[in-house]
Amino acid sequence: MVSSLSSLLRSISLRPLRTLRPLALVLPALLAFGPLAPGAADAPRRIVAAPPPATIVRITGTAADGFGIKHYDGSWDYPPTTSEALAECEGYDTRVDTVRCRVQTRVWYRDLGRTKRAIDWARHRP
Repeated sequence: MVSSLSSLLRSISLRPLRTLRPLALVLPALLAFGPLAPGAADAPRRIVAAPPPATIVRITGTAADGFGIKHYDGSWDYPPTTSEALAECEGYDTRVDTVRCRVQTRVWYRDLGRTKRAIDWARHRP
């Protein structure tokens, strides 16, 4: 029983190595000569899928004058200016809701400005 168990374990443990042997012989050749294949330099390095349609690709304007937000699908959004958005916050009934609205508005426009700078930097980097 012990000998049959050991032979079983040996056959199981060596089976993956037997199937990998042809790959082990071919892999170094592919790594060595693959880049020399015709058209290898012209081949794309990676396949990039299109981003979701709502992906922001461009932001124009300023918080004071109003932002324009362009999406990958070609649509544009024009949120209100900072002063308009803050004026809308005054319409809330409670002080807590008014302050919450003001904070959210400031954070939103601050982040839009940062996103605009990040997109500009990514486009113009070397």
